[in-house]
Amino acid sequence: MFKTLFFSIWFLFHPVHVTITSIDYVPEIDSFKVFIRMYFDDFLRDSKLNGTEIQDKDFSTKNSSSLNIMEKYLAEKVIIKVNEKQLSVKLQNMNLADNEISMNLEYGRGKNPRIVSVKNLIMTGLYNDMSNMIIVRINNFEEGVKLTSDMTEQTFKIK
Repeated sequence: MFKTLFFSIWFLFHPVHVTITSIDYVPEIDSFKVFIRMYFDDFLRDSKLNGTEIQDKDFSTKNSSSLNIMEKYLAEKVIIKVNEKQLSVKLQNMNLADNEISMNLEYGRGKNPRIVSVKNLIMTGLYNDMSNMIIVRINNFEEGVKLTSDMTEQTFKIK
């Protein structure tokens, strides 16, 4: 009982710095569908660190300005290369609820992926203990990895 109480209190005072990213290849359109979830307050801090002041209300209304800001942020922070060619990103939609922001994106035109590199820089300059959890699914290939402030990129060789 004491142990459970201790860890519950510890998590309240020591926030978790983590994002979740799922990358799925869709062969019919030669593109990658990407889902990202992160804490909104951390996103605001990271954006401010990079010189962008953001108003929370813009994101709760999902106006075009907030969509453009998020798309630009993710284009700089989550870089996907297929066969050494960087893919472009398009934000499909986003949802903000309970301090979590979830986004669906499409990274376009990654035909015949043999080598896929994923670089995730979300909040790596903000927190030393940052964990960007990533899972990549391509045809029969599936692999997960934890990227950190010290290790921001992983290359996957698809067989």
